[in-house]
Amino acid sequence: MSNRRIQKVMQGIKTVDGAGVKLTRVIPSTELDMIDPFLLFDEFGSDNPDDYIAGFPAHPHRGFETITYMINGKFRHKDSMGNEGYLTDGSVQWMTAGRGVIHSEMPEKTNGKVRGFQLWLNLPKGKKMIQPCYNDIPADNIPIVNISGAKIKIISGTFSGITGPGVSHTGMLYYDISFDRKSEIVIPIKNGWNSFCYVYEGSIFSTVAIKKNDLALLGKNGTFRCKANEKNTRLILVAGMPLNEPVARGGPFVMNTREELLKAFDDYQNGRLCD
Repeated sequence: MSNRRIQKVMQGIKTVDGAGVKLTRVIPSTELDMIDPFLLFDEFGSDNPDDYIAGFPAHPHRGFETITYMINGKFRHKDSMGNEGYLTDGSVQWMTAGRGVIHSEMPEKTNGKVRGFQLWLNLPKGKKMIQPCYNDIPADNIPIVNISGAKIKIISGTFSGITGPGVSHTGMLYYDISFDRKSEIVIPIKNGWNSFCYVYEGSIFSTVAIKKNDLALLGKNGTFRCKANEKNTRLILVAGMPLNEPVARGGPFVMNTREELLKAFDDYQNGRLCD
């Protein structure tokens, strides 16, 4: 099978979200609005608690899923329906906002260091108003496959016959890949799926050079082949089946039409978001 060529390489934008959390917004950017079905991809991390400790106080969502992956640190989650969860080093929270939730995500100090990623996955039109739900995934429940000097942490999807615990309403894969030496790997991805990789430590070569903090948009067919240029390289690989549906997005809500979007704002302002 042929290898996917890199279509574009770009870097994120430093910004502030929540109550003052400093982060890098990789998707969307000035060069890329979204990678269907992925709406947003943020990297957050600092050794300085002042950069993150204010967290994300109560805020609403409707129409998509959020996938929060903690490399280091702890976040406590609470919502308006009485649900509560706790993210720790290496764990994942998979939240399906569906018809609506109001929740908070508040960090706790872990020797001053917090680092992680949040991915927004769009819901198909027929499932945007489903019942909200959560899947808190401890680090020990996420399988790791060792190959050719690399470790593939399978958050979602199937690799080498091993399936990760993250279950979505849209076909996708989500891997955290780490290299302990210079080596080459080949990862199968379904033809027609959109995909990207984000290098957050070290550098790789995959038809072009990709350095730390680069997001690379891949072609739509073939495998993902890459070679680590240095040991201790780490990257996120994400791929998903495009929905090919209209997107109406405004802040914390993602719907299909402007009318649905305006209704989401109205429902929130009038206390009906979570009804």
